[in-house]
Amino acid sequence: MSYKATWVSRWTRRHAIKTLETMTLKVLVLNGPNLNMLGVREPTIYGSETLSDIEALCQREGKSLSMFVSCRQSNDEGELVTWIHGARDDIHGLLINGGAYTHTSVALLDALSAVEIPTIEVHMSNIHRREEFRHHSYISFAARGMICGLGSYGYVLGLRAIHNILTVL
Repeated sequence: MSYKATWVSRWTRRHAIKTLETMTLKVLVLNGPNLNMLGVREPTIYGSETLSDIEALCQREGKSLSMFVSCRQSNDEGELVTWIHGARDDIHGLLINGGAYTHTSVALLDALSAVEIPTIEVHMSNIHRREEFRHHSYISFAARGMICGLGSYGYVLGLRAIHNILTVL
């Protein structure tokens, strides 16, 4: 690498770091089908917390990390894909619990692959200790990591992981 290329590379990196220091990081938290039923649906598996409780938890954690967190939930695969596409230009990180679409949706995989946003996959239950069909995740092919089996705390860890990816790694 030439001296000029080295200087440009260092300047670009310093500029990117300075920009990150002054910019509010934006994270989109997406929840898929049936997660609107948290607190009611199978509390022995998913616990008693509602989706509103989890969204409030994400907001608190985001604030503690100086990140803006936006939470959305849909039972519609197409709407989730549209939200992922829309995140491309102004969202820095994505936390996704695809619910049942985790195991079936090539559309979510393709959308996540297309936008190239650092993504963490999260599941409240340990999908590997459940029915065989839940062991496979299409989302994992596009995600930087997966957190499962820790209940709502998985969302906290997911937000911390995204913060780490965006500011340290």
